[in-house]
Amino acid sequence: MSDKGDKTVVVLVERRFTHPVMKKTIRKTKRYHAHDPENKFKMGDAVRIVECRPLSKTKTWQVIESDA
Repeated sequence: MSDKGDKTVVVLVERRFTHPVMKKTIRKTKRYHAHDPENKFKMGDAVRIVECRPLSKTKTWQVIESDA
């Protein structure tokens, strides 16, 4: 979603599920700040993230690879 921070990328994760009562498919999104030590991932890349130790106030995820 964003690569403006130094060694940080903002990753948008979307999950889909069926509403229990309405039986309608719902899309929920969440943003994660992830560590990118080499600044090699750019905006629009599909990436995989994994949880790690807290690296800052908001950054507790790390990018491990690109899906592309």
